[in-house]
Amino acid sequence: MARTKEFDPDAALQSALELFWQRGYEATSMADLVGHLGIARASLYATFGSKRDLYLKALERYGDQRGPGVTEELARPGPALPAVRALVTRYAEEAAGDELRRGCFVTNTAVELAPHDPDAARSVEDSWLVLERALISALTRAAEQGELPAGRDPVALARMLLVLLQGMRVVGKAASGPARVRDAAEQALALLD
Repeated sequence: MARTKEFDPDAALQSALELFWQRGYEATSMADLVGHLGIARASLYATFGSKRDLYLKALERYGDQRGPGVTEELARPGPALPAVRALVTRYAEEAAGDELRRGCFVTNTAVELAPHDPDAARSVEDSWLVLERALISALTRAAEQGELPAGRDPVALARMLLVLLQGMRVVGKAASGPARVRDAAEQALALLD
């Protein structure tokens, strides 16, 4: 007879996400996970697989929790440019005000794992494609509604904003980053005028 799980896998996954987000993949050992989650090592492996498998599941969970909100914000009916501007401002504020210096879990993964882990790279790229497509859609609507200056390429502008947003997350992790992040956001917003 199979034993019933003595823990909530969903809560354990959320707790693992928080630990990985705070420490990163390499700095989080299986012993750290066992201690933080309060789950036996064998149960952890049986439920989630390897540490890498657990990390990728946590990354997927992060995307599921965060991704739809941005897409919905940028797809709201009416003027599109205010939503794009609000997104840039919010990213800057979050990056500049991140006292924990956690940054964005996707961006952290891009820096730490994507260069040598194809599955992590694919997850990062999928996340960035969602954001890029949402930005392209919003900026295309903005151009069609006359909100953008003539001649602005919505695709190129969306890609520039994607790179800026992710870069702000990286720079925001440094204690000296807030002024840089705010200045970069201000210049990006000027391009939308």
